[in-house]
Amino acid sequence: MNILLVLGICLAGGLLISRLMKLINLPNVTGYLIVGLLIGPYVANIVSIEDVGKLSVITEVALGFIAFSIGGEFKLDYMKKIGGKLIGITLMQAACAVGFVTIALLFVPGEHRVPQALLLGAIAAATAPAATLMVVRQYKAKGVVTDTLLPVVAFDDAVGLIVFAIFFSLAKVFATGAEITFSEVAWNPIHEILRSLIIGGALGAILAVSMKFFRSRANRLCLMITAVVIGVALSSLFEMSSLLTCMMLGAVFANMRIDAIDILENNERWTPPLFMLFFVLSGAQLDLSILLAAGLVGIIYIVCRSLGKYFGAYWGASLAKADPKVKKYLGITLLPQAGVAIGMAQVVSASPELGAFSAQIVTVVLFATLVYELVGPILTKIALTKAGEIVRPPKAKPALKKR
Repeated sequence: MNILLVLGICLAGGLLISRLMKLINLPNVTGYLIVGLLIGPYVANIVSIEDVGKLSVITEVALGFIAFSIGGEFKLDYMKKIGGKLIGITLMQAACAVGFVTIALLFVPGEHRVPQALLLGAIAAATAPAATLMVVRQYKAKGVVTDTLLPVVAFDDAVGLIVFAIFFSLAKVFATGAEITFSEVAWNPIHEILRSLIIGGALGAILAVSMKFFRSRANRLCLMITAVVIGVALSSLFEMSSLLTCMMLGAVFANMRIDAIDILENNERWTPPLFMLFFVLSGAQLDLSILLAAGLVGIIYIVCRSLGKYFGAYWGASLAKADPKVKKYLGITLLPQAGVAIGMAQVVSASPELGAFSAQIVTVVLFATLVYELVGPILTKIALTKAGEIVRPPKAKPALKKR
């Protein structure tokens, strides 16, 4: 099918399903995933696997803008107030998710249970910032839980990447009997993260300075798009994390410009169709047949990760003496999982040392993505509503009839 027609079908499907989601009071992102699943290669096959592959650049760019938007939330004045709390909560919920999944899977019998438990445990740390950000934007959520959620999600991906890099190296050692080296386990992941932060910070500084020479909204929007696209491209070229690069880009820019909020709002006016395409295409990659293939390991992964995220956030918030609402509801909003986790699974799949069980890792992660991406946004909305941070607009009063 003509690739432009595929784009048109995805956009039209996303628009139509958004009306239905409004009627049944569910987040738009859930509808986008459902319509992508329905028109995708595993159901109606209107959009084929080849079409999804050709449009992969949209997914990469969309993730860059999602990370850029989240990075814009890292204001230094706010971070100084709750920075220690954020780090404590992030580390605790990530550690609990990794620990719960790893320990539980060690008790599942199998020839490769140790490397498999290490890999799935590391992948469990990752959270999907895209679904979370979409729910927050759609319902204009505001409050202490939302203010804590966005930075924690951003930090969480950094922590997840470090944990995965270390556990990936350990898994290869257990799978092959190779020797553990400092370079593989520690230096390589740290080096990747430092490169991402340095490049992202430099691009953010250049973007902030460039704004002085461009005053119109149109030119400033073009500058932001340019910076994010270059950030994504450099990340791919130098094997860095595009999420970390673009998060740092947004954070540096937001702290160097007094008018950053107004400029970033201008960016948000054009990204809705990009994010819609991202989620529709993500839904098109969900294969319902993996529900049966995931088996016991998939169920254990989902249950233990969910418990780890919830109780880790609760315990972390308790130790940090955070607001009671954060303790009660933050963990629920951290359940969505998608792009970063799938990327980690693909790294496992591409490793020849782990070929004996890499297919099962990919299956379990895809199964978890299917469940979390369909249910996660709904749970996020419920949690933020219970916390009082999504306020439904008052119903319009009926007009008085004239006598």
